[in-house]
Order: sequence, then C-alpha cells, then structure tokens
Amino acid sequence: MLYFSHPACLEHDPGEQLPGHPDAPERLLAIERLLEVRDWLGWERRAAPAASEDEVRLIHSERLVRSIADLCTAGGGAIDADTFVGKASYRAALHAVGGACEMTRALLGGEARVGFSGCAPAGHHAEPDRAMGFCLFNHVAIAAELAIRELGAERVFVLDWDVHHGNGTAEAFRHRSDVLVLSIHEAGIYPGTGAPGDAGSGAGEGYTVNLPVPAGSGEELWLSLVEHIVVPVLLAFKPDLVLISAGFDAHEDDPLGDCRLHASSFARIACQVRDAADRLDAPIGAILEGGYEPIALAYSVAATLAALGGEGEAVSAAPEAMLTSRAASYVSHYWPL
Repeated sequence: MLYFSHPACLEHDPGEQLPGHPDAPERLLAIERLLEVRDWLGWERRAAPAASEDEVRLIHSERLVRSIADLCTAGGGAIDADTFVGKASYRAALHAVGGACEMTRALLGGEARVGFSGCAPAGHHAEPDRAMGFCLFNHVAIAAELAIRELGAERVFVLDWDVHHGNGTAEAFRHRSDVLVLSIHEAGIYPGTGAPGDAGSGAGEGYTVNLPVPAGSGEELWLSLVEHIVVPVLLAFKPDLVLISAGFDAHEDDPLGDCRLHASSFARIACQVRDAADRLDAPIGAILEGGYEPIALAYSVAATLAALGGEGEAVSAAPEAMLTSRAASYVSHYWPL
C-alpha cells in the first residue's frame, strides 16, 4: 500500500488571489496530521515526483500547458471565476500529476495492489484544452492514458465519486472504449454536466456512465448505486486497473455539496470496489479530488485508505427502488446488471 505526496503541493494556495477560497492548503495538512497520528495506517509513504511536460501532454494540449506555466511564472492570477493560480501552482500541479503517474507505474509494475495520491490541486474538471473548477491538469485521465499507452494495460476503469461531475475525465475519453468513466455526482450543481443519458459518443458509446443523485442523497442511495450498478459494470468491463477520482465533498459537512455521506460511507463504498477489483485481480489507485471541510476530509480519506487496504467487509444494500431502477434503465442498454 503506497501513499504519494509532496510538500510542493502545499504551496498551491488560491487564497492568495481570492481570500477565503475553499481550495486551501489546510486540506492536505489536515489529512497528513490525522494519518501521522495513526502511523499512516501502515501505508508506505513515497514522494510524488514532478511529472514531465510530456506526461502532462498525454492528455492536455501544448497551449494549455504553456498558458498555465506562463501565468504562474508571471506571479499568478485568475483562470476563471473559480480557478486561481500563484507562482508555485505550476510546480504543485506537476507533482500532483507525477504522484498519479508514479502510483500507476508502481501498481502495474506489481510493487503494490493499492495506492493513493494525496496531492493538490485537484484534476478531474480539467479538460484537454481547458483548466477549470479548481483543476489545472487532469491527473486521473493522465494516469489512465499512461497505463494504456506505456504500461501495458488494455482497459482502465475510472470511478469518480466526487460530488461534482468529472467532466474533464469524461471528455478526455468520450470517444474511447478502452477507458470506462463512471461518475456518481450530485445533479444540478457545478459543472452542470453528467446527465444520465450521456453515454459517450461514437466508438465510446456505453463507456461513459453517469449516475446523478438529487441533493440530500445519503448513504442508502449511494451504496445502492455502487452495489447494483457500479460493481456489475466494473466486473463486466474487466479492467486491468481501477482508478478512483476520490473526492470527499459528498460528506454532509462539506460546504460545496449537498449530499449526506459520512466518513464511514466512503469506507463502505471503498469496500465494495475493493472486493470487485480483487475478483478481477486488478490493482486500485485512488487520486484525491475535492473535499473542502478539512476535518471531514481527513477522516474520510483515512476511512477510505483503511478500507482499500483491507479493513472491513462489504455490506450488501437493498436496491433503492426508484432512483436505482431509473439509473439501471439507462445503463442496462450497454451493460448486464
């Protein structure tokens, strides 16, 4: 079990440009303080190296890479109304990408069965030619592309459980059938994408799965969707690698979402995914995304790491009647449930 991080990620602070910005270094500090008290749950810590620009360009355009690098060199500023960078943000983003890539190399190289990259800034909103939603470069998309293009994987499954839809990841693989992107997210909030009828395009039709949930949704619905839709799709797809865009802003205390999960809820979700991946002999790598109440974030990360590392048992949930059935009506066109 490998945990990747780097001190450079603490230097990315949008609050320097917009005081009170929720994407604060305290997020990472809270996680690391709690894990240190718990002796890192027995996970081996490794430094997240800086990614090369060639690695970033596995997904992103040269124009985007240069524009972010130049803005940071100039001292920082606004990319959009939500997304800000400072002088240190480009370096932080390279280490965040590097952590995801190095984790993926270790997993597919047989060094570990489970990994976590606990870096910032987040990535899943970043599209191939656009940074947005606090995200500069899309770490999970780059890791998936690296796995297929350079590390011998034929299929990669990406589960995004952040409360916001991972539009950037979906766009990166919209036309592809070798990466299946499945997102559970709150409907009607930023970025406004991720409708259940969006199943991808062309050769990628069926390989995008969106499971939006209403505001106020709690553990019962989320676990129902995981057990009765996510796990069957994962098993049918038979990936060589499972990647998780692990955002924790569906926690009931988070200020940017309106779902009602607890730290223990993320552990129960992780147990389901862990056991399914074990059935396929596929390693799991989780990459930190959102989560903006530091204490809730820290306890949610710790619970998830414990579950991915083998603690706890998957608990079966009765299928939530209305919303799970409605979601299944879309997904069953492409996958056996």
